[in-house]
Amino acid sequence: MNIERFDDRLREYVLLMRLHRPIGLYLLLWPTLWALWLAGNGQPPHGIVLVFVLGVALMRSAGCVMNDIADRNFDPHVARTRDRPLAAGRISLSEAATLAAGLCLAAFGLVLTQNALTVQLSFVGLVLTASYPFMKRFHHFPQFHLGLAFGWGIPMAFAAVTGALPVVAWLLFLGNILWSVIYDTQYAMVDREDDLKIGVKSTAIRFGERDKRIIGYLQLALVGVLALVGVLAGRGWIYYLGLFVAAWFALYQQYLIRNREPAECFKAFLNNNGFGLTIFCALLLDYLPGGQT
Repeated sequence: MNIERFDDRLREYVLLMRLHRPIGLYLLLWPTLWALWLAGNGQPPHGIVLVFVLGVALMRSAGCVMNDIADRNFDPHVARTRDRPLAAGRISLSEAATLAAGLCLAAFGLVLTQNALTVQLSFVGLVLTASYPFMKRFHHFPQFHLGLAFGWGIPMAFAAVTGALPVVAWLLFLGNILWSVIYDTQYAMVDREDDLKIGVKSTAIRFGERDKRIIGYLQLALVGVLALVGVLAGRGWIYYLGLFVAAWFALYQQYLIRNREPAECFKAFLNNNGFGLTIFCALLLDYLPGGQT
């Protein structure tokens, strides 16, 4: 009986951390890996890569738990979220808070293996992660705040590898903010009707009928920023070929959201995993010996 109860609690914790839906992990991981490879000139230290991959997994899980704690009174009224463990009452608030704290402490333990600048930056990352879930109550641009939180691994990666924060780090950080607004607006388009009913704010609501056009402008800006990153980092033709392929993912997303159908908007959101993976593969191949010749 005790074993059954343990299995049940473990399953609920897995659901609470969204480990069964890894798309958020991927969207957080790709820009972190972009930064590590750029900062390490294609050869980031293996130990630092491992720390950041594990840190991404822990902080994404912690962020999901924090989000459900913040939204515990909203989620029961949204079709897509009403069965989440906290919203459905299968997990208590104290359990969720303890889990979030444990995940954050584990992530901080990893950060302590890095240099002082990285440790200092980690406190900013924690504030961004903890405050993001509440932004949808105060303004229509929580997606920008998500970009700050999801992208903070970029300056941390440069700090860990190089001990400095060059211009290319902040430019990549800007690119991630643009990308986060793109994919999280697509995500918010899925819940727009429910969010309007319960008073939750989002860029999908703020953009209104201009949503597809604004997403398109942001996609153009993102490709432009990533191209400039390539110039400043001295990247070769493989990187730009990858960027060209990634641009087609963006075009396909425009096709998917053309009628604003929730299921298709969700597909567009998921399609961003391909965008991020393509950029990383392009960097990986471009840094191989002979990749720029």
